[in-house]
Amino acid sequence: MPIDRREFLKLGGLAAVASSAPTWLRAASTPASLLASKADYTLRIARSLVELAPDHIISTTTYNGQFPGPLIRLKEGQRVVVDVYNDTDVPEQLHWHGQFLPVDIDGAAEEGTPYIPARGMRRLSFVPGPAGFRFYHSHVVPGGDLTRGQYSGQVGPVYIEPHHEPGDYDREVFLVLKEFDPFFSQGGDMAMDFLQPRDREQALEERGESTMKASLAQGHPHGYEVGYQAFAINGRMLGHGEPIRVKTGERVLFHVLNGSATEIRSLALPGHAFKVVALDGNAVPHPAEVPVLWIGTAERVSAIVEMNHPGAWILGDVDDDDRGHGMGIVVEYAGHGGEAQWIKPKPSTWDYRRFALPDAKPATPDEIIEMTFAKQNAADHGFNRWTINDIAFDMASRKPMFQLHYGKRYRLRMHNASDDIHPIHLHRHTFEITRIAGQPTGGVRKDVAMLGGYQTMEVDFTADQRGLSLFHCHSQLHMDFGFMALFECA
Repeated sequence: MPIDRREFLKLGGLAAVASSAPTWLRAASTPASLLASKADYTLRIARSLVELAPDHIISTTTYNGQFPGPLIRLKEGQRVVVDVYNDTDVPEQLHWHGQFLPVDIDGAAEEGTPYIPARGMRRLSFVPGPAGFRFYHSHVVPGGDLTRGQYSGQVGPVYIEPHHEPGDYDREVFLVLKEFDPFFSQGGDMAMDFLQPRDREQALEERGESTMKASLAQGHPHGYEVGYQAFAINGRMLGHGEPIRVKTGERVLFHVLNGSATEIRSLALPGHAFKVVALDGNAVPHPAEVPVLWIGTAERVSAIVEMNHPGAWILGDVDDDDRGHGMGIVVEYAGHGGEAQWIKPKPSTWDYRRFALPDAKPATPDEIIEMTFAKQNAADHGFNRWTINDIAFDMASRKPMFQLHYGKRYRLRMHNASDDIHPIHLHRHTFEITRIAGQPTGGVRKDVAMLGGYQTMEVDFTADQRGLSLFHCHSQLHMDFGFMALFECA
C-alpha cells in the first residue's frame, strides 16, 4: 500500500528510535510498590483525534485525549504526585517548563531524565515552584518527523498558586496558541520588525550574510523550514469554539501560552488594551499597557483586560493569513451576539524594557560567558545546522559545554550571528534580562527570551540548581539540529 509523506517520516522516526536509542534512554516501569497511594494528577500520552472544526479533524498525540492538556493547578511548596502513562510505541519525555526541579523530574534526556517507556509509566513526585504560569510539554528530538515532539499536541498549562495572590481581577482565562498540520518548505523570512530595540551589530550581520551567500553560491538550497495549514486557540479554529463570554466592567486576567513548535505569535483585541502584569509567570516590576501581545515560542504573557468596549470581537493574530486559517477566538459581551468584528490594529512593537525597572543596575556577575549562535545553511541533509561557539550539540555524548559553581551569578552574553529570532530557554532556572542590543535594563525575569537577528542580549542567573541544566533555542527545528548546550553545576 502507498503511504503519504507524513506516514513515511513517522515510520522513519520510529525505526530510528528502535535502532539507535542507547540503553540509558530506556527507563524501566515504575515498581508496583511505589504506586500504592493515589496520584494527585494522571496524564496519559496517546494518539487521539482533535476536532479543530467540524470539517477539520486531526490525529495527533495528546495528554488525556484532549488539546490542550488539562490545566494543572498546584500550590507553591506543596508536594504533588503525578502519574504519567505512555500509551504510545515510542519513549517519551514530559518537561515541566519553568520549574526548579531535579534532573530526574525535569523532563530532558539531555540532562539525564529517564524516559517514560513505550507502553509504560513513571510516577513523579516533586515540590512545585516557583509560583506563576508554567506549562508542560513533550521534550523529545523528532528531527524530520513532524508527528512527534512539539509538532504534536503534547502541550498543557500549569498554574502554581502563590502563598499570597493579589487578586486584582475578576476571573482568569487560559489560552493556548498552537499550529497544526505542519509541512516542510524551503526559505521564507521571519517577521522581525516588531522587536525593539532594532539595532543590529555590523560584525554579526557580515558574518551571517557572508556565510549564507557562500552556501547559496555553492548551489545549496535554503534549509528546511516548517509551515502550518491550521491554527487554533485552545484546540479550536476561529469561529468553531465557544466564545469567551464577558460582562461590561469585568477585569479579565488572560494567561496566554504560545505552545508552538517554531512560530512567534501575536494577539490583539480590537478596542481593548492588555495590561501586562507577568512574563513567563513572573510578575513584572512595571506593569504596562500594550495594544498587541507578541509572544515567542514557549513564552507566556499574563495580562489584564478591562472589558469596556461592548460588542462581539475577534481576539486574534494580527497576521491576516494565520487568523484566517484559525488563529483567533471570539470575545462576546453579554447581550451582544452577531458576527464578531475584527479591526486591524496599528503597527506596534514589543520591547521587554517597557516592563523593566527604571534606571536598573543589575548586580555585577561573578563570571561572563560568551556565546555565539550561528547557522550552517542546509548542512544536515537539507536541514540547517545550528552551533553554539561553533559546536553543534551531540546527543550521543551529552558533553557539558560550560562548568558552573553553585551559588555564583553568571551573565550569558549571547551573540546572534543569524537573521532568525531565537527564543532562548534555560531549564531549571529563571534569568534576568540585563542588556538588549547594547541597551541596559533590569528587573524582567524570564525563562524564555526572544533574541533578535544579528543582535546581542545579556541575561543573568544564579547557578542554584546542581547537576546538568539544558540551554537551547525553543524552536524545535533549531534545537533538534544542534542549538543546545549543557551547563554543569557542581
